[in-house]
Amino acid sequence: MRIRSLGVIDDAVVELSPGFTAVTGETGAGKTMVVTSLGLLLGGRADAALVRIGAKAAVVEGRITVGADSPAAVRAEEAGAELDDGVLLVSRTISAEGRSRAHVGGRSVPAALLGELADDLVAVHGQTDQQGLLRPARQRAALDRYAGQAVAVPLAKYASAHRRLRDVSAELDTLTTKARERAQEADLLRFGLDEIAAAEPLPGEDVELAAEAERLGHAEALASAASAAHTALAGNPEDPEGVDAATLVAGASRALESVRAHDPALAALADRLGEIGILLSDVAGELAGYADNLDADPRRLAAVEERRSTLAHLTRKYGEDIASVLAWAEQGSTRLAELDGDDDRIETLTAERDALRAELGELAQALTDARTTAAERFAQAVTAELAELAMPHARITVEIHQADDPEGIEVGGRTVAFGASGADEVELHLAPHPGAPARPIAKGASGGELSRVMLAVEVVFAGSNPVPTYLFDEVDAGVGGKAAVEVGRRLARLARTAQVIVVTHLPQVAAFADRQLLVEKTNDGSVTRSGVRVLDGEERVRELSRMLAGLEDSDTARAHAEELLEAARAAR
Repeated sequence: MRIRSLGVIDDAVVELSPGFTAVTGETGAGKTMVVTSLGLLLGGRADAALVRIGAKAAVVEGRITVGADSPAAVRAEEAGAELDDGVLLVSRTISAEGRSRAHVGGRSVPAALLGELADDLVAVHGQTDQQGLLRPARQRAALDRYAGQAVAVPLAKYASAHRRLRDVSAELDTLTTKARERAQEADLLRFGLDEIAAAEPLPGEDVELAAEAERLGHAEALASAASAAHTALAGNPEDPEGVDAATLVAGASRALESVRAHDPALAALADRLGEIGILLSDVAGELAGYADNLDADPRRLAAVEERRSTLAHLTRKYGEDIASVLAWAEQGSTRLAELDGDDDRIETLTAERDALRAELGELAQALTDARTTAAERFAQAVTAELAELAMPHARITVEIHQADDPEGIEVGGRTVAFGASGADEVELHLAPHPGAPARPIAKGASGGELSRVMLAVEVVFAGSNPVPTYLFDEVDAGVGGKAAVEVGRRLARLARTAQVIVVTHLPQVAAFADRQLLVEKTNDGSVTRSGVRVLDGEERVRELSRMLAGLEDSDTARAHAEELLEAARAAR
């Protein structure tokens, strides 16, 4: 892994090998940045504050060996990445402005893809995880993860039924608590629909009535204009000497008829005059009919205005025009049917809710049974690990219980509280020695005991959910002496089947590592390319001496360091 411009690290290469690698160094030397770098390659959150002051961007690059058919390789290839002889190249860049870019196998990808790959590649365990495991909810999730499909299958069914119950209950609550508002809405809709139905408006009726009212309001002027136009076109029978347009056009047409044979152009004009004569005759006829059919009855005008007033009353309340009013009525009818069906809906939902609660009770019981079975195996496995970690008489138990709640579901003949993960409350208890009462680990364990319990839990998880690489970030805090030696021995044993990376301040742990990396700063406070290096021989003895006594050249510390290394080699 190469790290550039990240925190105190200027430019450094971290050489991680198979087996057990210990990362050590003075407090503040940058060991945390090594863990942070791995976190970024695994899809961790990008933060501009991580970029080294004065740098434009921080870059972390890594080479990960993956199996050709492994889930990580398949997922990477689906994203367009290319593998180089079983090696996946991964990089993450964070700009000083906080923008983040990720690349996998030469292809730009969302950072979330790194997180997906990490699930199959690396398990990260740190002090934050330990604190999280002190919470009962996290302990339940941990037990479920350990149990695998035995819990996952009923839990998936339970979660689905729980989501449906939540939706049904919410709808029931809306129907019952807002019954008054819904009844008022139904009354208003019913009144409006009755009002529209009584008026019986027709589509486009308001437009047609407006045109008719305009016509009736000017009937006298319209009749006079039509009569004058008819006289101008067809003449007045009472005035035989009068000149009209039809007579004039007919005369013009006759004048051309006698000579049309002599010139085609004149013949065409004669044809056009004939067409004009026909058109004048048609228009004159329509004008005569219009004048005869024009209704000038004031009573009809009053009826039209009254109808328009009725329709205007509807458009003021329900829409801009009659088309909008009719659309409102259609939507209102649908909504009223829904509101009128509330009682039936409430009855149906109530029955479904009761059925879902009964189903949840059965599924919660199945979850409890599966968790109880897994808890026995889990407790035995963690207890066995504690024996390996210098706590031979300690005993771990997993308490599974439910809390009574009159509003809950029935499980095992009791009405208990329930949530999205079932009705169980899970809590790890520790009896540190024979005769001591088992108490919750948050209360019953000292700092050193708690670290060993958490490490034992993590190792048990590692056995149940194996991945190629495990990263432990100072999970040995609070441990010392013989217990620290046993922690190192246990991590070395885990490294027989997986790559184990441990950031530690304990020489007893570091001595068991197959490879030890030292993180150290230069005089200007930065970590350069030479600042993360592999320790061999004399250098490793000096670093262990420093970790033991704070004195690199102390003969006593050196002798102790050499003894630690020899004991660790013999134990491996």
